[in-house]
Amino acid sequence: MQALDTVIILLYFAVLIGAGIIGSTKAKTSEDFTLAGRNLGMFMYLGCLSAVILGGAATIGTTKLGYQFGISGIWFVSMIGLGIILLGTIFIKKIDSLKVTTISELLGKRYKSETRLLSAIVASIYTLMIAVTQVIGMGTIINVLLGWSLTTSMLVGGGIVLFYTILGGMWSVTVTDIIQFIVMTVGIFFIMVPMSLSKVDGLGNLVTKLPQSHLDFTGIGYQQIFQYFLLFALGMVVSQDIWQRVFTAKSSKIARNGSIFAGVYSFAYAIAGSIIGMCAFLVLPALDNPQNTFAEMALTILPTGILGLVLASVCSALMSTASGSLLASSTLITNDILKQYFLKSPTDKQMIRASRITTLVIGLIAISFSIWIQDVLVALDVAYAILSGAIFIPLVMTFFWKRATPNSGFYAILISSVVVLAGLFIEGLTATNPILYGMSAGLVSIVGISLFTAPISTEFDTPFDEDVALEDLEEGRKQA
Repeated sequence: MQALDTVIILLYFAVLIGAGIIGSTKAKTSEDFTLAGRNLGMFMYLGCLSAVILGGAATIGTTKLGYQFGISGIWFVSMIGLGIILLGTIFIKKIDSLKVTTISELLGKRYKSETRLLSAIVASIYTLMIAVTQVIGMGTIINVLLGWSLTTSMLVGGGIVLFYTILGGMWSVTVTDIIQFIVMTVGIFFIMVPMSLSKVDGLGNLVTKLPQSHLDFTGIGYQQIFQYFLLFALGMVVSQDIWQRVFTAKSSKIARNGSIFAGVYSFAYAIAGSIIGMCAFLVLPALDNPQNTFAEMALTILPTGILGLVLASVCSALMSTASGSLLASSTLITNDILKQYFLKSPTDKQMIRASRITTLVIGLIAISFSIWIQDVLVALDVAYAILSGAIFIPLVMTFFWKRATPNSGFYAILISSVVVLAGLFIEGLTATNPILYGMSAGLVSIVGISLFTAPISTEFDTPFDEDVALEDLEEGRKQA
């Protein structure tokens, strides 16, 4: 890589730090720090949500799948898009009216306080592992591009993200995410896809020369597609980093429409990544490691200067997801654990200070784990499995079954978590069945326990009808 490309990437990092500092001037209250004051318009909301869901795994993983399986590589990111659309069309209106900060806070209000603690622990571990994966990805790219050691690369990449996240919380993340969203979009759709197709003499020639299996939309296998649905479509619905972005929208209409648009953008991103991988199959037919498909393709087809911009777009994707995940994990711990059990009636300044300190600690843990482990993809699958298998059913029942009792939600999450972990231990860490076992155990637990205990209320059709105040719900929970 030429010196000009290196300069472009370093300048990009400097711009992100500057944008983070600018964003920090807006973080005046704890709600500003965690939710950007619930004040984002459509463009900023769409950009932030798209940036956080389409991380390095989406970019690097989809081009790898496109290289290996062709057009059926779209299913990984498409299921992420489907999950965001489900969230936008089914849940957002109900969620937005509650004015909560975390998914754990919601579950704690619907069931019992112990449910809030348990779900916060599960969700914070999940978001931490996402951050670890992104730091590893940043380190790998910086290591290849700039020639620094992997440890130094992780420290620099993770340190930059940690710095601007601590400064201004969600406002800093929002400002940097808009930049990252624009760079991602330009890099993938307007540079990599056209130049990849040009390298193989056009789409028609690509289709002609690819093996037939690469043109089969289900070539990756129905079982793998279903696994992506369980892990990512359902996982998006119960993921704190996604919820936290939803809460930043100025109105429920913006939250709903922006989520649908972000889902559609994800489908387009999936197609673009798969096309780049399919072109690489012809241009680089003997890749030793398909994981390097995107980087190798960029190095092969892009001229000096443009290469730096495109590789900066990959760093953008990684940094967006890393910053959102760090803040999500910090918010869960601060809001649902520290505030509930250690900080008695904290002031706004105390909450911001606690959030910053927690973010620092979580960030240092994430960077340390990245340097120590260096490969957490399987651990990430486990985290997603627990999230989908243990929390999805209690969340759905929260909105759509009034008969669920306080104890039922807590024990459903606890039992489901144990079942998922046992299933992964018995069948292997990449197995799909444990998620189904966990969801089934959760459904049986929540229905069985509820039918044998007193109901919360019989006065409304669903636990979170818009005309039911949270205070009424909390009072019903205490009486049960």
